[in-house]
Amino acid sequence: MLKGKTALVTGSTSGIGLAIARALAAQGANVIINGFGDKAEIEKLRAGMEKEFSVKAIYSPADMSKPAEIAAMVKEAENNFGAVDVLVNNAGIQHVANIENFPPEKWDAVIAINLSSSFHTIRAAVPGMKKRKWGRIVNIASAHGLVASGQKVAYVAAKHGLVGLTKVVAIETANDGITCNAICPGWVLTPLVQAQIEARAKVSGKSVDAEKIALLSEKQPMHQFTTPENIGALAVFLSSDAAASITGSAYSIDGGWTAQ
Repeated sequence: MLKGKTALVTGSTSGIGLAIARALAAQGANVIINGFGDKAEIEKLRAGMEKEFSVKAIYSPADMSKPAEIAAMVKEAENNFGAVDVLVNNAGIQHVANIENFPPEKWDAVIAINLSSSFHTIRAAVPGMKKRKWGRIVNIASAHGLVASGQKVAYVAAKHGLVGLTKVVAIETANDGITCNAICPGWVLTPLVQAQIEARAKVSGKSVDAEKIALLSEKQPMHQFTTPENIGALAVFLSSDAAASITGSAYSIDGGWTAQ
């Protein structure tokens, strides 16, 4: 579906971002992965994608809080592959505290990585997309881009902002062969969430499965986690020609969380 295209996925050395990169590579796209982690493990992931999917893959260690490094990453991708056809903004961090206790430096960091980095990647990638008259931008927002929860002031503000950014870019590029959409996941079973569930089970004395349902029930009618692979499949669809007229939309993939 994406053979001959190039995809840049930020925050893609683990979790949701890695699943998206793999899903795009499985459709024939060359990929640029980005993020932090053990160098040997990242190289194993990169080389593994090349071997498994018969595509080219490169790694960029660009820090998503630094605009100059972001611009250099996009330029490197264009120099290596000639284009950035698909841009997936996935990089994100979290900090939890009541607003009066929320450290200003944590606010700045969350906004920088969860929101501003997407502005910088899009700003750098759009000129090439316009020149080629084809591009797909997928921003990984959250259910928290549509509704709020307490103690997540920076995260909720950033994800709401990302949905707004998505709409503006969609309007501005509507007749340039470019689409821009957001994916808004609910609970996703990542290693971090699994550890949280296991910790809850130890405290409550209940089973891990019981605590999974308890956690999900706090927000979602559906007692089932979204998987990174589910999100990767949606990103592939939004990057396809079948989605050529879908732009400016925020797609909930949240087990009914925001339907309430």
